[in-house]
Amino acid sequence: MTRLTPGRTRRMLRLLGVATSLGVLAAACVTGAGSPQQPPGPVEPEPAPPAAPGPPRLEVDGRYFTAGGKPFFWLGDTAWALLGKLDREESVRYLDARKEQGYNVIQTVAIFPQAGADRPITGDVRSVDRHGDFWDNLEFVIDAAAQRGMYLAIHPVWGDDQTGSVIRESNAAEYGRFLGERYGDKSNVTWTLGGDHPADGEETLWGNLAEGLDAGGATQLTTYHPQGDQSSAQWFSGARWLDFHMIQGGHCLRYEVRQKLIETTYRASPTKPFLDGEPIYEDHPYCWKPEKGFSTAQDVRRDAYWAVLGGAAGHTYGAHAVWQFNEGGSGELGARGSWTDALDLPAGKQMVHLRDLMTSLPFRLGEPDQSVITSETGSGADRIVANRASDGSYVLVYTPSGGGFSLDPAATDGMTRIQWFDPRTGEFRDAQAGEQYEPPTDEDWVLVARR
Repeated sequence: MTRLTPGRTRRMLRLLGVATSLGVLAAACVTGAGSPQQPPGPVEPEPAPPAAPGPPRLEVDGRYFTAGGKPFFWLGDTAWALLGKLDREESVRYLDARKEQGYNVIQTVAIFPQAGADRPITGDVRSVDRHGDFWDNLEFVIDAAAQRGMYLAIHPVWGDDQTGSVIRESNAAEYGRFLGERYGDKSNVTWTLGGDHPADGEETLWGNLAEGLDAGGATQLTTYHPQGDQSSAQWFSGARWLDFHMIQGGHCLRYEVRQKLIETTYRASPTKPFLDGEPIYEDHPYCWKPEKGFSTAQDVRRDAYWAVLGGAAGHTYGAHAVWQFNEGGSGELGARGSWTDALDLPAGKQMVHLRDLMTSLPFRLGEPDQSVITSETGSGADRIVANRASDGSYVLVYTPSGGGFSLDPAATDGMTRIQWFDPRTGEFRDAQAGEQYEPPTDEDWVLVARR
């Protein structure tokens, strides 16, 4: 039986409404509302509508996503300033680079107030349609992504510092309706409300924006992007319009906070997919203080594997110079170097290995399961995590610092392949089956046991 997700339900109701309206209109044309009927003339066949380009819409199935009825693993990149800074040629260059590296979702923002991005609205939202060039460019980027089989997760507005001024309770629905009418038929779009912003006291504002999107014809999936160390589940667990959760792990090394975010969001009721929509960026100053050093590829990989083995439906990567499309030298918030060079940072090219590992398995059966580890799991940067398929077909154990561990023999009973997976290269090495496992080096590794 097909599960009616919120997005699918809204779309079915809307299609039924369209069909009813067309039936009423056809009846009026035939009867002429009391006028004499005219003999039918020759009818010219209407040309078939062009096939919609791009991938099928994303849908929700329990804790995970599907696209066209097939499992979909979200691998996103943060490109917040893309729409307000890059011209079309640069946008295509960026999309091509990330497509080649295995990304399938690009997270970006319409009204973005940072990094010198042009904004289509700085005052009254009623002026939104006066900036046609910007909205035409957004459509160009949506379509360019679609041609590459990629999705665009669009923030209508970056909530931080813009709610209460640009977007308010009184105009949020109007803005949402504009976006829904303009882009609601795009199959490769999802919507992200918030924008590095807590929803405290603004729940109605965001609900109004979501209702406006719906009223404008947008039936795509919708989520909420909170501030660092927060989860959308804090405000919107039961919200009708929120299809999946998003956490922001943030840019500090608060390991225990991140662990709690993952665990509480996974357990939130009702069950919905979740992902870390803004983990620590690669080459970001720790807690925005360059004197403390800059995040490494290993920091980035830790966040990714902790989240996914913790039950996330995918993961989003970020490079500090890329999201703001820094041209070189010093950028905002301690960014350094050019965005074109930062496209080749190590972890940015390594995230595809996580996607490939998960999609080689029936990953929608995966559940966090620390019980398979019989030794100490460590804490902080050394915390070891495990994930096990509900049918027992595979077990994954991520050790972030090369620490050894013991496994319950029952967890690997009947497994025909036990290997070490290298998150840096995507390569496998055979592992010796037993109870005690020691990774090949003191770097991060994943033990993969499967039938």
